[in-house]
Amino acid sequence: MAKGGKKNESAKTGTKEEASEATGRKSGKKDRPPPPERFSKEWFADWGRTLVFAAIIFLVFRTFLLATFVITSGSMEDTLLVGDFLLVNKVSLGSQVPGTALRIPGYAEPKHNDIIVFRADHAPGLDIVKRTVGLPGDTLWMEDAQLFRNGVPVDEPYVIHNPRMADTSDPDMAWQLGYLADTVERSGYQPTRDNWGPLVIPEERYFMLGDNREHSLDSRFWGLVERRKMRGKPLFVYYSYDRNALKPIRFLTAMRPGRIGPSPK
Repeated sequence: MAKGGKKNESAKTGTKEEASEATGRKSGKKDRPPPPERFSKEWFADWGRTLVFAAIIFLVFRTFLLATFVITSGSMEDTLLVGDFLLVNKVSLGSQVPGTALRIPGYAEPKHNDIIVFRADHAPGLDIVKRTVGLPGDTLWMEDAQLFRNGVPVDEPYVIHNPRMADTSDPDMAWQLGYLADTVERSGYQPTRDNWGPLVIPEERYFMLGDNREHSLDSRFWGLVERRKMRGKPLFVYYSYDRNALKPIRFLTAMRPGRIGPSPK
């Protein structure tokens, strides 16, 4: 009787184990393998794969979606201040595939008054930010610091002037000779900072100016901007501090929280 009881008990136990395994198979549940031992080859391999994947995501994000930009000069004051940290939307204007001539199309084209970050031809490797005042097909000129576009004076409430700075000429402005309107006598053309043109803007080129007109090196001096060199539009000021403040640890003690928010237009 005792032996029979043990056999029956063993049979019951086996039946329960088999039923449990069958249930696990039906539900799709599997025992997870134990995590690799710290600092073992498997542990380093897992971390390596994770870091590579994260790096790829970061590169795709920075290359095609968003970028960061820091204002380091006063050429766009008071719209953008030195010490503003910007998040730049690269999707809007499209992104270039690194190492190729291919460009992923954006969903928008530059418009008058757009503030745009672009790669500067006159300073290889440098990104700068200016305001778009001239589109392909526009005729631009300036008289006594007043901008005219297609025969109409442009209302620019964002511009600031320094009346104490005298108007000056610059040899770098000689590039304008190649884009002068047919009505201008080229032999006698002598452009200055506040008096130049009329210039006719060709296809795929844009004329960019800083809002702080007397303190801005812009298209007046170094020329037009190619469409493919435009990187994106400022989307958001995510941090700001006064870089000229006479305070210790300015990054923290001279914060400008009131600047944080949607990028000024």
